[in-house]
Amino acid sequence: MWQKKIFLFFVIISTVSLLLHQGGHLNWKKKSFHFGCPALSRGPRAKLTNVVFLKTHKTASSTMQNLLFRFAERHNLTVALPVPACGHQFCYPRTFTSHFVHPHTLPPHVITNHMRFNKAELQRLMPVNTTYITIMREPSSMFESLFVYYSQYCQSFKRVTNVSLDAFLDNPWHYYRAEEKDSMYARNTLTFDLGGDKDRPAADVAYAKSFTAQVEKTFSLVMISEYFDESLVLLRHLLNWELEDVVYFKLNMRTESSKQSLNPRLSAKIRAWNSVDAYLFDHFNASLWRQLSALGLDCVAREVQLLRQAQEKLMRTCFAGQTPLRAATQIKNKDLRPWQPNGKVDIVGYELPSNISLGAWTPPDVCLKLIMPEIQYTKVLLRSQSIRYRRSFQYRAHLPQQPVRTVVVRHAQIHHIEPKAAIVPAPVTRTTSSPKTPGTQSQSAMQEPH
Repeated sequence: MWQKKIFLFFVIISTVSLLLHQGGHLNWKKKSFHFGCPALSRGPRAKLTNVVFLKTHKTASSTMQNLLFRFAERHNLTVALPVPACGHQFCYPRTFTSHFVHPHTLPPHVITNHMRFNKAELQRLMPVNTTYITIMREPSSMFESLFVYYSQYCQSFKRVTNVSLDAFLDNPWHYYRAEEKDSMYARNTLTFDLGGDKDRPAADVAYAKSFTAQVEKTFSLVMISEYFDESLVLLRHLLNWELEDVVYFKLNMRTESSKQSLNPRLSAKIRAWNSVDAYLFDHFNASLWRQLSALGLDCVAREVQLLRQAQEKLMRTCFAGQTPLRAATQIKNKDLRPWQPNGKVDIVGYELPSNISLGAWTPPDVCLKLIMPEIQYTKVLLRSQSIRYRRSFQYRAHLPQQPVRTVVVRHAQIHHIEPKAAIVPAPVTRTTSSPKTPGTQSQSAMQEPH
């Protein structure tokens, strides 16, 4: 009898220990539903998984792309990827066409690599219930980043003596040539990425208004990089995702020595030179804060806090308390080494400790994928999806032949992931509220958006 009691005692101790360990790992997931925004809940809904994310330049879009890549892999979704001739972008700056998509990545649920937006082509490619999302950044900080990053590629910047941003802004028409290759980096880059006219005169306010209205009609959510975490809260509610789906590590960051300081005079000149971008940002920054106010600023703050706690926990798990950021030259694993645009810019990355033990609750590739740069991750995804495509093709080849009728239609591919037992808030409805100005950033502002 006493042996049976001892056995039961050890079983109870082991079970409690296991639950405590698991609870520590999953605690933030449970809290996200207890302390989120329950007032907007309308019962369980399936996750929305058909997503177009227009990846804009120097806006933290690489971090967002990594998040979407990982989500697609976890849920066995297909990501549209470029054909080899296009590199890791969809033949940017050419306007997007479905001919740029690798056939092994069709039909897709997600598309996120750089492109010049083409709504008609994307509507033909993607399911009819696709959600369109993009991201913007305050024009002066975005342009400073573009100027430094592409100073050795864009002729408009290369002409400037000593690569001086101040000199360029004193007389931009002296250096800028609209017809040149890569000129889209030198004026209204955001407008160009969205498919608009980057060279509209600043006085043409009517065009800026009509183009902004067109963007607003197309995109269900326009994120703001200065308020990245708050934007992710809106995205989570829009797509009915869980907190774990939006955890991220910051990618493609510059060192402080690679940045040029801006004063109010330079910022004003940048906004005047990039007038359409400035109009877009001001509009969608105000729109973001109207949506956040509708969701409830207190509950948004709680979800942001939970998100950051989850990231800190994952950072400790992946890097064992060590400082993870490294200069590219110090990263031994080439699959983790970020691309360096030129000798004047230092892009930092991550290196995983060689002796790390992730434990039972973190799959071995989670940390690796969280810090993998976009070029390497694109190659990994293409390789895995090509293998899946060939296996599927071989399987179909062994099936009995059926008569084939050719019909050209836009596919209505519906891909939902059934919800878990938790209650998840519904999408946000807009109300009017005073927007926050970009002058005061939240703590979620990226160290250096892509």
